[in-house]
Amino acid sequence: MKIFIVLAIAALALGGCANARDTRMAEGAGLGGVGGAIIGGVASNSVGGAVVGGVAGAAVGAVVADATRPRRGSRYCYYSDTLNRRVCRYR
Repeated sequence: MKIFIVLAIAALALGGCANARDTRMAEGAGLGGVGGAIIGGVASNSVGGAVVGGVAGAAVGAVVADATRPRRGSRYCYYSDTLNRRVCRYR
């Protein structure tokens, strides 16, 4: 468990170098991994089950996070007199 905590901290530290897409995938993998580890540990009542659940949850979390990210298509910008600044909208 100590190794997992050290690796998690290292992954979070390296996550600061990522772009928005990588950050979203890392967050999805982290949430999926934690959820999978909890479910796997409770379902199997063993550390092995928690590890397998964590790995599977991390993989699924990363894929789902990437698949559900907002896609930025075309955009249009205009100057808003009300806000006194440029405003951009994505279609």
